Amino acid sequence: MTGSEETPAFRLAYVPGVTPTKWVRIWNERLPDVPLTLVPVSAADAFDLLRDGGADAGFVRLPVDSEDLSAIPLYTETTVVVIPKDHLVTAVDEVSAEDLADEIVLHPLDDTLDWERPWGRPAIERPATTLDAVELVAAGVGLLVVPQSLARLHHRKDLTYRPVADAPASRVALSWPQDETTDLVEDFIGIVRGRTVNSSRGRRPSPSPAPAQPKAKRPETGGARRKPAAGKPSGNGSRSGTGGRSGTGGARGGKRGKPRRRS
Repeated sequence: MTGSEETPAFRLAYVPGVTPTKWVRIWNERLPDVPLTLVPVSAADAFDLLRDGGADAGFVRLPVDSEDLSAIPLYTETTVVVIPKDHLVTAVDEVSAEDLADEIVLHPLDDTLDWERPWGRPAIERPATTLDAVELVAAGVGLLVVPQSLARLHHRKDLTYRPVADAPASRVALSWPQDETTDLVEDFIGIVRGRTVNSSRGRRPSPSPAPAQPKAKRPETGGARRKPAAGKPSGNGSRSGTGGRSGTGGARGGKRGKPRRRS
């Protein structure tokens, strides 16, 4: 390797709430010679990071600008409301918009849900981040509706959450610049799509097949038969030829009589 050659590497961005552990593990198993670097990024900055070349691909939240970015939708998250453990809402298993109509619902500036209309009563000021909003919920200022992964990420002992039935949902996708669909990006796409290492659509070559074993010769069904040795009956047994039961001059008893003497 010359000094001008660079060691191949792959940079994977991910937004808060996404856990890329499974895909990173598979990458390390299949491409141990290509290091993978994780790049945490906020949901609002993820697309600019990809466009500026700060990462080769990234786990982002939809929607994605399809003019210059490609995306593969992966899954849709459950939406939950974060509440204090002593709140009345904890008495139900699932919450509706009607249940929160009289509550102050916080909408942080980095909100990842696509709201048509904000729920509940508005707060005096929008929190800067989801983490700030969680702290306000703990202080009894209001409630917060977020994807379940963010509720788990910012978990506190004094807070809990409940699923929300009719709230907008957040969808997670793998995205990368359209003009930068490199071989390594194709490799990671194959991993995310669940392709096996020997998949025909994967870029990485399959392991070399084992050398072909010589085929066993099939028994001959035609051609000349071997001649029996001298003095031995032929392979057809006593049913053919001159031997056996149909031999000439042979009596049933197997013993011939003496000829009469002439006078």
